[in-house]
Amino acid sequence: MSPRARELFGLIPVSLLVTGGFTAVLITRTEDVNNVTITYGAIFLGCCLAAHLFIRARLPDADPYLFPLAALLAAFGLVMIYRIDEAKAGEQAVVFGLGLGLLVATVLFLRDHRPLERYRYTIALAGIALLLSPRLPGLGEQVNGAYLGVSLGPISFQPAEFGKLAIVIFLASYLEETREVLVRGRLPRVSLKHLGPLLVVWGAAMFMLVFIRDLGSSLMFFGAFLALLYVATARVSLTVAGFGMFAAGAWFFARTVGHVQDRVDVWLDPFDPARVDAEGYQIAQSLFAQADGGLFGQGFGQALLELPSGASILPAAETDLIYAIVVNELGLFGACALILTYLLFAARGFRTATLSSDGFSKLLATGLTAVFALQVFVIVGGVTRVIPLTGVTLPFISFGGSSLIANFVLLALLLILSDRARRDRGLLKGGVV
Repeated sequence: MSPRARELFGLIPVSLLVTGGFTAVLITRTEDVNNVTITYGAIFLGCCLAAHLFIRARLPDADPYLFPLAALLAAFGLVMIYRIDEAKAGEQAVVFGLGLGLLVATVLFLRDHRPLERYRYTIALAGIALLLSPRLPGLGEQVNGAYLGVSLGPISFQPAEFGKLAIVIFLASYLEETREVLVRGRLPRVSLKHLGPLLVVWGAAMFMLVFIRDLGSSLMFFGAFLALLYVATARVSLTVAGFGMFAAGAWFFARTVGHVQDRVDVWLDPFDPARVDAEGYQIAQSLFAQADGGLFGQGFGQALLELPSGASILPAAETDLIYAIVVNELGLFGACALILTYLLFAARGFRTATLSSDGFSKLLATGLTAVFALQVFVIVGGVTRVIPLTGVTLPFISFGGSSLIANFVLLALLLILSDRARRDRGLLKGGVV
């Protein structure tokens, strides 16, 4: 079976999930199932088929599993958001269509990813500008103590979601250029000239931690950089040194910056009587909801989100705590299936990196996959109280236009990289030098 045929067959269970999920939610609400559920599934399948035909025409050798896995996650996210709020589910469906459109536009505009390597400094400046924009007067918005959003009239988005892609492209390009110097000799070169990116990215991560107050994004950026640094140099010492710098900086700012210190205190003891009804309420309710789910869950639409009086039991259920609702309604087995889907997506991304024939492609695929996997770890770890809870969204599932669109751009880049890598590998197997 050809790669594109496997991709097509992978989309069929996705449409069935949409139809079955909407049906299950409607049964719990009205006990009356109508043709609307089939219509939802047909529309979703039609959008995915259109994207599949485009990928078949423009990227015939691309990885056959990346797009079906992303569509599966997006379909599951639509069902969960519809279960929480029908109006927001409609907005998410529109954003899903825009995300597919931007995926198509990215592939059309970026026929070859290699020119990105030449414009790394321009891309880096654009990424830094995106990260700084939430603190600009008249543009930035403060959400839960962090400066994450930017408002331009009726349009509001989170620039950090797109800034992470720009930073990964810059790091992949720079490390590809300097890796030979960093790996020369038995001991790594520690000159300021060649270790400048490490210090710059460390400073940027600390800057985001303090100035923008975005703990989750700073962890994602620096974690992706350490992954790229290790893949580029195979030097454990550099990776350990970078992790030590981040840990030291995070410890210092957790002791001195009030916002970061509050997040850490809530993480350490959310059930403290002084904070359980205030800043610790969200994480405490998240833990209760997950414990209530058990192994098999309460079933679709059975999670208690609001009291009869209208008071919220799970704050930000469609964004920060959507994983807690998944565990509550589908149980530990359902949550494990969701995490397994993310792991499969990450595995295909790293597979693309191993198949790539040039250093820049390897590093770019590694960085994109690493930042995606780290985003999942940051939000799931925060909800389960492994690390402090941050405002990072669960990729393709949480409600939020910026995150969904940015992840579709990330998917487009991985598809472009995998198409080139698999095509080059096929030519080598065929004897073409």
